[in-house]
Amino acid sequence: MNVFLSICIPAYKRPENIDRLLSSIDIQTFKNFEIIITDDSADDSLINVLEKYKHLPIGYYRNQKPLGTPANWNYCISLAKGEWIKIMHDDDWFVDEHSLSTFVEATSKGKRFIVSRYFNVFSSGKKELPGFPSGSKAKILQVPMLLLAKNVIGPPSVTLVHHTIKEQYDTFMKWRVDIDFYIRILSNEKEFELIDKPLVNVGISESQVTNNCIDNPDVELPEGLLLLHKYGSSPLKNIIVYDAWWRIIRNVNVRNRDQLKQYAPYKTWPEIILRMVDHQSKVSNRLLKFGPLSKIAMALSYLFNSKYLTR
Repeated sequence: MNVFLSICIPAYKRPENIDRLLSSIDIQTFKNFEIIITDDSADDSLINVLEKYKHLPIGYYRNQKPLGTPANWNYCISLAKGEWIKIMHDDDWFVDEHSLSTFVEATSKGKRFIVSRYFNVFSSGKKELPGFPSGSKAKILQVPMLLLAKNVIGPPSVTLVHHTIKEQYDTFMKWRVDIDFYIRILSNEKEFELIDKPLVNVGISESQVTNNCIDNPDVELPEGLLLLHKYGSSPLKNIIVYDAWWRIIRNVNVRNRDQLKQYAPYKTWPEIILRMVDHQSKVSNRLLKFGPLSKIAMALSYLFNSKYLTR
């Protein structure tokens, strides 16, 4: 029987998370899947967990040397034989036994990129459903870079991708890597299927990459500049994208051009970003941290930068 769906799990330690994820897979009513685990761990902790799940179609691969994220994601996906690729991070798991079947039902709609709603589940036990505002789908299809302002899609675990989509995760990124991946897919596909039902639990903990990257200039600025070099500065014509960049510059506390350049010394920053830094330098940090005043300053900067927004 041909495999319809490959569940790709790039893993690193955390055997208790793998156990939880595999347990949620074990109860699925849809059964035509394979499971691929590529393990970046240096010990056998995951192998011990897999002993419980010998009845599942698991292909386990220990990486000879750690690949890191997102190279391990790409490697795991490269081993998939299914028609559809379902990446699952090891700290996420399915909401209930019908999650996979609901994903599979959506494949009949003719789209090659499918996204579900999801729950954020915190280590405290708190659970929340992130919003997907009305009109968001049309807006991000028109301007995919809007995901920089708010990633309404969510983490890779909420996606289902047809095997004919050959995009890979950029190994030069670790923070904006999912957004970059989505931008490339949406730019090519011009469409996606949204399942307006939470099918995945996304584990939120202090150990996640997000907590080490958000507002960290050593990560935010080089990765942001990489996005600018990939897609140009024209998306900043959208004031929401412009505001996203305004907030990045403000939150990493860059106050002049020289300070900006030190985080990416061998690459050129677009003039529009340099001028944005100039504008922020004329406003005190205290005022910039006051939301309404920051929005006014951003709007004025947007107007002053209008002649650069067409480039």
